[in-house]
Amino acid sequence: METKRKILDQTFDLIMRYGIKSVSMDDISKAIGISKKTIYQYFDNKRALVHEVIENHIQKDEKEINTIIKNAKDAVDELLLVAKHVLVFLRGMSPSVMYDIQKYYPVIWDRIQYQHFDFILNTVVKNIKRGQLEKLYSDDIDADIISKMYIRQLRTLADESVFPLSEYERSDLYKSLVTYHVRGILNEKGRLIAQDLELN
Repeated sequence: METKRKILDQTFDLIMRYGIKSVSMDDISKAIGISKKTIYQYFDNKRALVHEVIENHIQKDEKEINTIIKNAKDAVDELLLVAKHVLVFLRGMSPSVMYDIQKYYPVIWDRIQYQHFDFILNTVVKNIKRGQLEKLYSDDIDADIISKMYIRQLRTLADESVFPLSEYERSDLYKSLVTYHVRGILNEKGRLIAQDLELN
């Protein structure tokens, strides 16, 4: 299992750096220092390997976000800490990764679009309700409606027809979206707290 873990970890690092399409099984075997034959003992092909790499990342990401939520001191702190977590990931990711998944790995893209985005939707709903209970968010907004609008906007960030890779950095787009979202839901008390926190 240690060898399999090395394959998964190294593959993740390579595709985050260069994109999925640009990384071959030869590249992976050279990076780890094992033969392709050894890799094929664990994975039937590159597609199966990429599927497991992405699935592992999704599960790890959701676990890390839940930990951030559990340790956050309030809703504003939670929202910004989660946003910083996502920004670190986006800044370390090759711009072509999302495009490669959409074009060549539709099953994985569906997993992200539906199951993972459902997790994000529920996270946003709970954050808004928490913020309202803590008197940090406006009490006249509907958590379900705002959360669905946020998810729709989040999906748009990966849309090449709206935001071409050649013109926009995904991390900059995400930061703009979060800033827009935060400013729309905070009340005066929440704004005072947010002034001391920066999204960088």
